[in-house]
Amino acid sequence: MVVTDIKHLGHQVSLTDALRKGIDFLLRPDIHLLSDGRVEIDGDRVFALVQRYETVMTDAPRFEYHRKYIDIQYIVSGEEVIGWVHAERMVITEEYDEEKDICFGTAPEGEVTPVYLKAGQLTVLYPEDGHAPRLAAGRPSHVFKIVVKIAAG
Repeated sequence: MVVTDIKHLGHQVSLTDALRKGIDFLLRPDIHLLSDGRVEIDGDRVFALVQRYETVMTDAPRFEYHRKYIDIQYIVSGEEVIGWVHAERMVITEEYDEEKDICFGTAPEGEVTPVYLKAGQLTVLYPEDGHAPRLAAGRPSHVFKIVVKIAAG
């Protein structure tokens, strides 16, 4: 997992062609005008999911992980906490769905690392990174987030 401001990512991660396409997409000047939903960047290799939602307060966050895709979760506006735990430490509650590329579970008490993100910041989550997005940073708030999905293989 990598957590940084968008302007620093290129100095912290070796940018593959696919990662570069994802970052270039996030740096578009019209990013605020995008409608919610899927946006094609490079077919199924690189695409974006545009999302607007309210963060939630919960004592039992729902963790997920993906095997086929790396996530770049970028906060356009607002703030949120993403819980992180290594996927191997997750307690699986819903087995991996290959078609949807997702597995759900919980994290053992004391194993969660909270990651605070605000506008202009992102996290890069690899297949081994279990994560619980959409968590409130102190109190529920409105978030505009773009998740860029990059084929891992």
